[in-house]
Amino acid sequence: MSALFEPYTLRSLTIPNRVWMPPMCQYSAAPEGPLTGAPTDWHLQHYGARAAGGTGLIIVEATAVSPEGRISPYDLGIWNDAQVEAFRRLTRFLAGQNTVPAIQLAHAGRKASTDRTWTGGAPLGPDALGWQPVAPSPVPFDAGHPVPAELSVTEIQEIVGQFADAARRALDAGFEVAEIHGAHGYLVHEFLSPHTNHRTDAYGGSFENRIRFALEVTDAVREVWPEDKPLFFRVSATDWLEEGGWSPDDTVRLAGLLEEHGVDLLDVSTGGNAPGVRIPVGAGYQVPFAARVKNETTLPVAAVGLITGTEQAEKILANGEADAVLVGRELLRNPSFARHAARELGADVHVPDQYHRSV
Repeated sequence: MSALFEPYTLRSLTIPNRVWMPPMCQYSAAPEGPLTGAPTDWHLQHYGARAAGGTGLIIVEATAVSPEGRISPYDLGIWNDAQVEAFRRLTRFLAGQNTVPAIQLAHAGRKASTDRTWTGGAPLGPDALGWQPVAPSPVPFDAGHPVPAELSVTEIQEIVGQFADAARRALDAGFEVAEIHGAHGYLVHEFLSPHTNHRTDAYGGSFENRIRFALEVTDAVREVWPEDKPLFFRVSATDWLEEGGWSPDDTVRLAGLLEEHGVDLLDVSTGGNAPGVRIPVGAGYQVPFAARVKNETTLPVAAVGLITGTEQAEKILANGEADAVLVGRELLRNPSFARHAARELGADVHVPDQYHRSV
């Protein structure tokens, strides 16, 4: 049997194959009004097409746990019940196509309140649907970005509660997997990395203090997320800084602790916390970071990063470098990547009845 199309079980959930879609922001939610942050027709057709194409699990893009936690005013959110109802339409369709619906719960921290990427992604002020970003420390992301407000301990605990509330709503909306966004320079990552966390209290300084927020969020989500459903955590395995940043060694160390706190799989990415760093981008460039976690811990991992071909994806799994692959850009180009890969490998994959002539 093809490794890529072997089912994968975490807790009581069996995922039909190892071709998964990573969270990729669409910046297509309403920025204001009664359905602010709710998924739209765009999201239904976008995710629905990949489900109909045979993708085993789809992680819906970064979904904010509060209005201030959005990357942009056009991000998805799950802080109210109107959003929950809108998500149900999406999860029903994905589940109906034999695809596991997952959601990434997120807070953008100091990288919040920016425009959509295709219009430049510049910071937005209050006069342009923006707001004041927050962070562990008052350190702006880059030149031209606002100085974020330093979070008080009380505010930190409020955000921990917002993650738990968002997880409850995600369950009510029909999601089978929740993922905590701890990568790409957003709030959880900002606490992890000494590059962005300059605090001197219980949330800063030592490794143990800097991971405190991540573990508190994990515990809060795990407490409300059902025992039989998996919890993922996305991490940037490195800041790509020579010194003073989050490192692969830190990631391995954190992985073991996350497993102890109820995380079932580590979604391993890199970067996003420091602008202007040199990243050696190339085919599968982030896979070695996932492979190291898999080799040095017992926590399952998913690999991501320019995984674009069937043979490449199959080899990553067959070599034991990861337990699943997250196919991003290629799924944007080809919603039926999984079905085409199954045909190449002589494997079976779900095909909608309406597409029976394509088999």
